[in-house]
Amino acid sequence: MTGSNLNYNHKNGAIILFDGVCKFCNGSVNFIIRRDQDALFQFAPLQGETAKNLIQQFNIDERIDSIILIRSDKVFTHSDALFEIIKDLDGYWYLLGIFKIVPRFIRDFYYDLFASWRYRLFGKHAQCLLPTNELRERFFD
Repeated sequence: MTGSNLNYNHKNGAIILFDGVCKFCNGSVNFIIRRDQDALFQFAPLQGETAKNLIQQFNIDERIDSIILIRSDKVFTHSDALFEIIKDLDGYWYLLGIFKIVPRFIRDFYYDLFASWRYRLFGKHAQCLLPTNELRERFFD
């Protein structure tokens, strides 16, 4: 990465890129944090330099404006990102992985449909929210 000081979580190299102004996406990040007791995930808003650098480094389609997971140099987008994330959450969330049997093009159709409506349904912040002091080390930018 050019000129970046990015330091991945070395346990599993998992970083979640998310839409920092989307209220639903921010709620999803909070949901993940509450169920990630081992602090496996780190976060970067799509609007920040870290995400821009990672998108370029991993040659990720810049039109993707929802959650992206990068783990151990592998990129997961759309519904695949969700299934990868829930595998590591505390509780029984991993059981939702059964829906991975649905063909990806069908899962991603509904994922994209919801993503296209998320601002209308949940709204948008004027700018990215800042994490609390105790969570700041898990966030980039």
